Amino acid sequence: MALYISSLNSGSNGNCFYVGNDDEAILIDAGISCRETEKRMKRLNLDMGKVKAIFISHEHSDHITGVPALSKKYRLPVFITQPTLKYAYIPVDQELVQGFKHKKALSIGGLQVTAFKKSHDAMISYKGISVGVFTDMGYCCKEVIRHFGQCDAAFLESNYCEDMLMKGNYPYHLKQRIHGDEGHLSNTQALELFRHYRSRSLSHLILSHLSKNNNSPQLVERLFNEHAGATRIVVASRYEETPVFCIEKGKSTHRSSFVAPAQPEHVQLSLF
Repeated sequence: MALYISSLNSGSNGNCFYVGNDDEAILIDAGISCRETEKRMKRLNLDMGKVKAIFISHEHSDHITGVPALSKKYRLPVFITQPTLKYAYIPVDQELVQGFKHKKALSIGGLQVTAFKKSHDAMISYKGISVGVFTDMGYCCKEVIRHFGQCDAAFLESNYCEDMLMKGNYPYHLKQRIHGDEGHLSNTQALELFRHYRSRSLSHLILSHLSKNNNSPQLVERLFNEHAGATRIVVASRYEETPVFCIEKGKSTHRSSFVAPAQPEHVQLSLF
């Protein structure tokens, strides 16, 4: 038994993560268009018919842009908290809106999804395999540390380089917001979480939500690969999908049916 995971896009221009088994799948956020989601899944040989639900982390446009069209076309339930729904202003058919609560597990076929507090986080489990999604958070609280330590694979935000942010041309108030407790994780914060709290079974770390202006895929690759050990480091792109990765207990493999799409020369997708 295995879980298959991919970042269909990750960055301030749109976020969408795929997690599924052989029978069903879910999307965590849908921040790219329905058409683009379909195109990327097709390139990865992923069946849109297996997607059974969309889970929304929060109301920012880079996490919800594709929700209305995807939900309507495929009649997908949208799991979203009431406060997020209130501020998202997205037209979703009422019968497709589903709520979820902190630490209360939900079953989507064989998948079990548990959301927990600290901005925007979730844990997806299947037959003893756990995949975590940790993005859009300003610091690593005890809940993040505890759940990260249970993961066999994880999508982890590594948004900015502190030096690039502080020396960049963003206005002071924006730098403070990004750097603050309700902003984003820096490379240093993400690396510390990885170094000190990762599970021995963590086979894949997909570094996500990199800033276009305040970070570099090459920098992130170097930082994390120095401490990777047996964990495969992948840098998610803001332009294209990553490969599909097969997550199994005690194993680390590519999905055999994956055919790598053509990649622009300036985009670095995965690092091995």
